[in-house]
Amino acid sequence: MIIFAGYFQVIIMNYSETLQYLFNRLPMYQRVGGAAYKADLSNTIRMCEMLGHPDNKFKSVHVAGTNGKGSTSNMLASVLQESGYKTGLYTSPHYKDFRERIRINGEMIPENRVVDFVEIHKATLEAIDLSFFEMTVGMAFQYFAEEKVDIAVVEVGMGGRLDSTNLIVPIVSVITNIGMDHMHFLGNSLPEIAAEKAGIIKTGIPLVIGETQPEVQAVFTNTATMKNAPISFADQKWKVEISKDATLDVFNGKDLWTNLNFTQGGKYQHKNLTTVMEAVSILQNTGIGISMTSLKNGLENLRCNTGFKGRWQILGTTPLIIADSGHNRDGIAEVMKNIHATPYEKLHFVLGVVNDKCLDGMLELLPKQAAYYFCKADIPRGLPAGELAEKALPFGLTGNVFPSVQKALEAARTDASASDLVFIGGSTFVVAEVLD
Repeated sequence: MIIFAGYFQVIIMNYSETLQYLFNRLPMYQRVGGAAYKADLSNTIRMCEMLGHPDNKFKSVHVAGTNGKGSTSNMLASVLQESGYKTGLYTSPHYKDFRERIRINGEMIPENRVVDFVEIHKATLEAIDLSFFEMTVGMAFQYFAEEKVDIAVVEVGMGGRLDSTNLIVPIVSVITNIGMDHMHFLGNSLPEIAAEKAGIIKTGIPLVIGETQPEVQAVFTNTATMKNAPISFADQKWKVEISKDATLDVFNGKDLWTNLNFTQGGKYQHKNLTTVMEAVSILQNTGIGISMTSLKNGLENLRCNTGFKGRWQILGTTPLIIADSGHNRDGIAEVMKNIHATPYEKLHFVLGVVNDKCLDGMLELLPKQAAYYFCKADIPRGLPAGELAEKALPFGLTGNVFPSVQKALEAARTDASASDLVFIGGSTFVVAEVLD
């Protein structure tokens, strides 16, 4: 849109033009990979200084980890929302709409707020040479501060120590688990990766570790001791049992939370549930009121409250069609547990990946007896389907190559009988293309 004001020509972008500007002007890791990664917080610090330090103007929960951090963030936000708090939620990446990243009480940031933020700060954004993620973090923090949220749940993008979200000082820090992912940025061993994740630990701030892993336990306990941060391991304190009526009972020796109707994401979400329970317990100790009813409602209404999607999501029933965004070895391992627990006659696997993942660890977990439909998500980072098929062949995984995710899914649907299972996965971006 062009507006003439006297002798001056002012160009005002609409929402779609603003997004195009951001995608083109600012490097976006999800699309281009390592070229967008900034191993430095100086840009984010300068941006937050320019914005008047919105990062200091709201309470927060900071969530890191290799797998489960998105699910844990959504679950915590839903529970806090059901507890009556005006709750911000920052997650990444998005599936369909950029605004999925920034929500308050489940509602995405309005389009006009995205446009206004860019219009007002565009010159500064360009001068600082921000990445897409750095800009998004600034936008989220500014929005949460302006809207005066009671509390925000903030998911890190990658790592922790040098992640742009790491300017906040939360009331509780959460690290779900450690796995081998993003090694070219975070390190080539679990302790090295854990050290990067441990960078979110703040002095005196309680820390929840979701899973006890012997290889990295000392990294967290030593860092927590050094920073005088109380530390607890959720899986050492909380247990989940499935009741006869398929609801969940969660207990920690003194507290028992019964009949939780939580089926989102399959059985692997039980790990995230124990993490959430310990974080809720700590939040309660800090004065954040959360009742049993609010917890139950928060879990039961997760998708409605936060827009949670892409994790063991059922897209059809005849045949059964399920999508899951697990995209590294540990994530695929959990997906395979769910697949093995699902009745089906034949498995049709729509598979696509990005080009910077360690594929061997994923491919060796996939079942050889499935029919594979190799494809590439419509992003520059996507691994060409033909290359994926070649890499899969030594692992005994065979199938056909398709020019798009949609074509692969159409073929799988055509081939599948009513009693078969069609699974779509390997990458968040593959799943994003089928959610409609």
